[in-house]
Amino acid sequence: MLTNITIGQYYPADSPVHRLDPRFKLVSALAFIILLFFVGNIWGFIFTAVCVFAVIKISRVPPLFLLRGLRGIIFILLFTAVLNVFFTPGDTVLLQFYFLRVTLEGLALAGKMAARLCLLIVGSSLLTLTTSPIELTDAIEYLMKPLKRVGVPAHEIAMMMTIALRFIPTLMEEMDKIMKAQSARGADFDTGGVVKRARALIPLLVPLFISSFRRADELATAMEARCYRGDVNRTRMKELKLSRMDLRAIPFMVLYAAGIFALNFI
Repeated sequence: MLTNITIGQYYPADSPVHRLDPRFKLVSALAFIILLFFVGNIWGFIFTAVCVFAVIKISRVPPLFLLRGLRGIIFILLFTAVLNVFFTPGDTVLLQFYFLRVTLEGLALAGKMAARLCLLIVGSSLLTLTTSPIELTDAIEYLMKPLKRVGVPAHEIAMMMTIALRFIPTLMEEMDKIMKAQSARGADFDTGGVVKRARALIPLLVPLFISSFRRADELATAMEARCYRGDVNRTRMKELKLSRMDLRAIPFMVLYAAGIFALNFI
């Protein structure tokens, strides 16, 4: 399950989405996340899902590879759904067992939260799957450039954010290897209740932290060996430039935003 994390991975392909400017993709992803919280009915979620899967088709990323990332949040989906179903007040009571009540409003809220969380994970994964870490770092740094005037280290922040995002699948893979190694020595992570499984994961933290610090030290040594000095006198082999494809994609993002607000009135 730990290897199903898709956020932070990059899927190389030759598609129009991959060739888009990383700044446009980053701004579009932020706008998508914000607009997702304005979706208020089933038609808005259907419209958003259709748009997301259209982008997946254009990006040439395998849908099963992308949807695989939802396996890691099944527990969160079930937990939030149970809380919304049983603890959301409403007038239309469908089922009642002592103090627990299942209302129509609770079911609707649970469905909205689950759909919003799934679309959020898929949309965020599309950004990293179609944008290399170098391009993502340059995009974040460029968008934060105005903050340099007030002393904000934009380049360092962009580098840290990109490294942290890139290390998510790496650490998950490392944790999966540690679990398999300890399972071969008799450790049990699959049986028992939730509390027992949580306690069984505690011995994984020490080797995982040691591995994380070792990787961080190796990365720092490699950057120093290549004379990395931050943003001082730094040049780029590829300068970011908006192309005609980016200009053609802007109206589609505007139409998506307009469609979300229009569907809220249905």
